[in-house]
Amino acid sequence: MSAQRKARVEHALKEALQSAITHDVKDPRVRAAALVTVSKVELNVDLSVANVYISVIGDDAKAEGVVAGLAKAAEFLRRPIGRELSLQHAPELRFMLDVSIDMSEKLHAIVREDEAKARAAGRDPKDGK
Repeated sequence: MSAQRKARVEHALKEALQSAITHDVKDPRVRAAALVTVSKVELNVDLSVANVYISVIGDDAKAEGVVAGLAKAAEFLRRPIGRELSLQHAPELRFMLDVSIDMSEKLHAIVREDEAKARAAGRDPKDGK
């Protein structure tokens, strides 16, 4: 399996899943979130399993509900997406929460807070002094 083909399938799977989640999934737990985004898809070497990372705008309880709703809809999504992408065997879909976005936001908040403290102390945060 070439790395280029794997990357193409991952990208196509990401786009198809985003569309299917937005338009086809009717689970109220998924619909309850303001925004559900497929942030990344990682396929294993033989393309039999796809780890689908999602980010959810909302609180943690809502995010966990979205993951549970998508896990329940995984089989419903698998076959049509396999046909849409012309895959002989559609991968098993495993949905998980992408925490990298939350972590990034927390780190930015910490940096902004440190810069504000430095300014309040009369230092220029850009100088590092």
